Amino acid sequence: MTKRNLLLLSNSTIHGSGYLEWAAQYIKDFLNSKNVKHVLFVPYALLTMDSYAEKARKKFALWGYQLSSVHQAEDPVGAINSAEAIFVGGGNTFQLLKSLYDNKLIDPIRKRVLEDGVPYIGSSAGTNVSTISINTTNDMPIVYPPSFSALALVPFNINPHYIDADPSSKHMGETREERILQYHEVPGTPPVVGLREGGLIKVQGNTAQLLGLHPARLFTPGKQPEEYPLGSDLSFLLK
Repeated sequence: MTKRNLLLLSNSTIHGSGYLEWAAQYIKDFLNSKNVKHVLFVPYALLTMDSYAEKARKKFALWGYQLSSVHQAEDPVGAINSAEAIFVGGGNTFQLLKSLYDNKLIDPIRKRVLEDGVPYIGSSAGTNVSTISINTTNDMPIVYPPSFSALALVPFNINPHYIDADPSSKHMGETREERILQYHEVPGTPPVVGLREGGLIKVQGNTAQLLGLHPARLFTPGKQPEEYPLGSDLSFLLK
């Protein structure tokens, strides 16, 4: 049985609130349950890493936690290997994944999370890279990582910021649902959770629960999309 402890957020900010405010209690409860005092931040999804890390540092300090950033560590692998908890922030998923490969952090993060039970928090792009691949990101490929294969902390994919089609819209481009269904035309693709803004999935070992503010939409190859209400047990996705 895996030791993973994950908090996978669709996004960091919702309309009308500040950075991580909507998820504050979930984050604090998650970290406190593991007696975490110090969080290692991974800011690779943005190029403005110094200011991004400072933004995260100020927020976590308000909650009573210390936060350091892996991009300021002399030895990024060593920083991961000694981390009490890991928080991977949002931004551009391609930029994030390329930097994780460039800094040789894919395997160390996987080991720390799956074998050592180090708590992992992901937001948006940080949630994307926790899954099998980044194929269901919404981001533009501004850089080219060596692979779209990601951390595979869970055996499914997530589409953060999932948006439902507006029946009154005159926009003729593909809806988010249509894009995910196109992805599932490729043989062997995994289920995809459409995680609306303000939604999160909490994973402990082999259990997963949908929490946050909104229900989620599940896309499974060969099946019609399904709605899952808040509180739903999503543990079947981990099998």
